[in-house]
Amino acid sequence: MCKVHKYSKGWFVKQLRDHGILVHPQFKSHLGNYKESELRNLYYRYVEKETVDSEQK
Repeated sequence: MCKVHKYSKGWFVKQLRDHGILVHPQFKSHLGNYKESELRNLYYRYVEKETVDSEQK
């Protein structure tokens, strides 16, 4: 098992894939093609929002 530094580009890609986001939702291209900042934005837009919404229910 390889360890990935938390909040690195690889960590964001892994978290997005774990939540079912395999390609960029808007551009439909591989997540590895994007910068860490874009991946961070996707993570907070989809994964964190999903977590907060499920906790409020």
